[in-house]
Amino acid sequence: MKNIFLALSLVVLFTACESKKEEKRVFLDSNGRMNHVLIVMDNSKWNGEVGDKLKDIIMTPVLGMPQQENQFDVSHVAESSFGKMFKASRNVLIVDLDSISDFQSMQNVYAKPQQIVKITAPNDEALIEMLELYQEQMITTFKNFDIENVQRTHVKKAYGETSFKTLNDLGLEMTIPRFFKKVDDTGEFLWMRQHLSGGIAKGDGTSNILVYSIPMPASKKGLVQTISRMRDTVGKKYIPGRKENMYMITEKLYTPRVFQTKMGDLPCYATFGKWEVLNDFMAGPFLNYAIEDVANNRWIVVEGFVYAPSVNKRDYMFELEAVLKSIHIK
Repeated sequence: MKNIFLALSLVVLFTACESKKEEKRVFLDSNGRMNHVLIVMDNSKWNGEVGDKLKDIIMTPVLGMPQQENQFDVSHVAESSFGKMFKASRNVLIVDLDSISDFQSMQNVYAKPQQIVKITAPNDEALIEMLELYQEQMITTFKNFDIENVQRTHVKKAYGETSFKTLNDLGLEMTIPRFFKKVDDTGEFLWMRQHLSGGIAKGDGTSNILVYSIPMPASKKGLVQTISRMRDTVGKKYIPGRKENMYMITEKLYTPRVFQTKMGDLPCYATFGKWEVLNDFMAGPFLNYAIEDVANNRWIVVEGFVYAPSVNKRDYMFELEAVLKSIHIK
């Protein structure tokens, strides 16, 4: 009897050890840049109607850019070549035939951190329908995953909670990495700037963050005009150009695009547009979030804008978006 009990105990112990080994699965470190997606799809489909539809969706231009830049850079590999090296990619989109139409979102399947989206359907016509049906969810899934990854790197090198008078006085928390340096911090207005170090913009280009608040507008009609006037007023007061009577304004020849969204649980208006300096030749893209703080009858405004002449600006703006989306009202 004792021998039987001992044998059972050893079996239980061995099974528990094996379970722990499975729990401690070691993942490959994922590779790939932000805003890059590896597409796994048979060559015939990639070069046919399904591939054309997917390219139209995945490479839609980013709003507010001076020159056209696609939302994602893409690489393609056939399913038969999707081996260990490709399985370590950070963002993977698998499009394939299957008996049922399905959309799946999975994380950390082959590597970590990793986001995989898989879209299946019984035939090419149904695949195109699935791509159209889930195009917004597909793009949002990859973008949110990249935003979270950027934010995780920022946390490791962020300023302390009490570093900024404006954030403290407005009752805000925000994760701002230390490679942004303080330009202005009045208690009502915060301006942080990063000097860009790459490409033609080296030594001249900048990436900028603004934080301030304004009283809640009485009406939500004419949001484009309201937000443009707000930006122009703030630019005149706080963001001067190189000479007198020069300051940042909303570019007059490009109508900003405003979308209703949420920042955390609060209603928010996201504005994509272009800025320029009045009476000067400086210009670039901006992203502005006006967050409704109903409890205090105000808008909390966070904005990112980039000056990087002659270089692509998508990734600079994306990094700013990650910073802006870390805002939290205490």
